[in-house]
Amino acid sequence: MSGNLQLLSDTLAAAKAEGRAALIAYLPAGFPTVDGGIEAVKAVFDGGADVVEVGLPHSDPVLDGPVIQTADDIALRGGVKIADVLRTVREAHAATGKPVLVMTYWNPIDRYGVERFTAELAEAGGAGCILPDLPVQESALWREHAAKHDLATVFVVAPSSKDERLATITAAGSGFVYAASLMGVTGTRASVGAQAADLVRRTRATTDLPVCVGLGVSNAAQAAEVAGFADGVIVGSAFVQRMLDAEDEAAGLTAVRELAGELAKGVRADG
Repeated sequence: MSGNLQLLSDTLAAAKAEGRAALIAYLPAGFPTVDGGIEAVKAVFDGGADVVEVGLPHSDPVLDGPVIQTADDIALRGGVKIADVLRTVREAHAATGKPVLVMTYWNPIDRYGVERFTAELAEAGGAGCILPDLPVQESALWREHAAKHDLATVFVVAPSSKDERLATITAAGSGFVYAASLMGVTGTRASVGAQAADLVRRTRATTDLPVCVGLGVSNAAQAAEVAGFADGVIVGSAFVQRMLDAEDEAAGLTAVRELAGELAKGVRADG
C-alpha cells in the first residue's frame, strides 16, 4: 500500500495553479476525544483547508506553545495511542480524499519502529510526516522507509538556519518545506513579520519544493499576508484555541469550520 505523497504534491500544485497559497491546518489527534478529533479534521477540510496535519500528542512538545500543550495533555489523559493517530488519518482521508500528514516528535516513532510506523501510515492513506526535531543527518533510516512507502518527509527550517544548512535540509526533504516564521514556540501572534518572508526567499533559493509558513498565523489578515510570499499557510494554535473555547464538541466543530472558511478566504488573493 502506497502513501499519498503524490496527492500532497498535486494539492499544493493545484493551489499554486489557482494563484493562491494552500491552507494547511493542524489539529492534535485524540482532542477533545479520538472521535471528536476525527470530526474536527473533517470540519476544517469542510471549511476550506487543503491539507491537515494531525498531531501525535507528546508529553514534552518542545516546539508547541501552551495552547497545543493543553490539547495534548487532554488527549494524553484520554489515553490516546499511535493507533488512534493512524485511525484519525485513515478516517479523515477516507471521508474527504484530501492529504493528511502526521506531525510528530521523533521519540514516539523511534519506539514504535520506523518500518512499522511508515507501513501503517501509508496503509492508513497518510501523505507523510512532519518531523520537527529529527536532525537531517540522523534521518537516513526514516527517509529510506518513507520513500519506500511514498510518504513525504517534511523538515522544519527556521530563521536561524544558515543558507548552507537550508540547502542540506531541503535536499533531504519531500512534499514541502515547513518554514517556522520566527524563533520560539507555536502560538498566535500579533504579527508574523518580515523574518518569515526572508526565510521563504532564502529557502526557495535552495529547492523547488513548496515552502509553507507556520507559527503565529491566526486570522484571515495574517493568512493573506503570508500567502503573499509563501506557497502555503500553516495554522494550528488558532484552531485548537477555538476548540478549547467552545462550550461543547458541536460548538467546537462549528468554530473550527468557520475559522477554516475565514482563513481559506485569506489565502485567496481576491479574498
